[in-house]
Amino acid sequence: MTHDDHGDDHSAPAAEPVLLNLSAPARRSLVADLVRPAGSSPTPVDVDIPDPDLTAFLAGIAHADHGFTASTTSGPRALAVVAGTVAALCGEDIPTALTTPDLAFLKSLKPAAIEATRTVLLAIETPNEQAITEALRVLDR
Repeated sequence: MTHDDHGDDHSAPAAEPVLLNLSAPARRSLVADLVRPAGSSPTPVDVDIPDPDLTAFLAGIAHADHGFTASTTSGPRALAVVAGTVAALCGEDIPTALTTPDLAFLKSLKPAAIEATRTVLLAIETPNEQAITEALRVLDR
């Protein structure tokens, strides 16, 4: 009789599976890598339009199954678009967010809210990347 015939099972117990989270880490910045050179997207949305039109657009895109790339040459307008996008997602007053962005609120967003915003507002295209980046820097301080 061999050792195996005696029914002695000296094998190691079965290992438990190890669960790994392979998702990308949540963004920590609302504006990091948001600004892109003009022409980066095939269909950017001109956000230098009247506020009522932009409000209507943001209210609709917040519930769409795709995001958008904004196009502007204005630093204040870029900041307004970020604030308006967040307001649209939160069910807040979009026109007020466009005219008076709440910087303290925007800086306090949690990673999940930042990620949600960035799945709607994919990028901001501009021929003046430095000026737009500088205008948005107030959200990273």
